[in-house]
Amino acid sequence: MQDHSKAPASWRIALPHSAAAVPVARALVRTALAELEHTADGDTAELLTAELVANAVEHTSGGTPIELVVELMPTGCQVEVHDPDPAPPADLTRPGTEPPDPWQEHGRGLLLIRALSSSCGHRTTGSGKAVWFRLPAVPAPRRSPE
Repeated sequence: MQDHSKAPASWRIALPHSAAAVPVARALVRTALAELEHTADGDTAELLTAELVANAVEHTSGGTPIELVVELMPTGCQVEVHDPDPAPPADLTRPGTEPPDPWQEHGRGLLLIRALSSSCGHRTTGSGKAVWFRLPAVPAPRRSPE
């Protein structure tokens, strides 16, 4: 049996430009990490993926699908969300001047991504932009001898 945990693997999927994309994206990330028994924090990966997808759906015009790219490497995972709007996401890589209002439902997604990822950013693409985050691999929990 081959050890696939060291080989890079990637998934790329087009998602509908609607709120329905969020649970699909979460499920893909969860499945990708579980399939390879990857050691990046799956809960954090799902949360941050949901934030990126929700932002792409909310802040770009509909009609064009958004795309989710999940890459697993021995050092961790990287998740990218591609959307058709080339404008960079506000305050992703620099702290905002105003803290988000704790009573508002919106405004904390990019803060979460900055706080919980090992790195994050955005780049322009031929059809818009890609917003990404990385999570490091974490040591697998030790199993006690039985």
